[in-house]
Amino acid sequence: MRPEVKRRASAIIGLAKFIFHWGFIPAVLYLGFRKGQEPGMPPLSLLSLLWQ
Repeated sequence: MRPEVKRRASAIIGLAKFIFHWGFIPAVLYLGFRKGQEPGMPPLSLLSLLWQ
């Protein structure tokens, strides 16, 4: 592989790792708030997440 291709591939992999590392938990929280609570569970709120 040419050095330029290796450098680009490394940059893309690094960017993907960064996005996954910093975006996973916010994405899970967003999807949880979007879906809502399960029947019988207390309602979700930002304060309930912070004070548990």
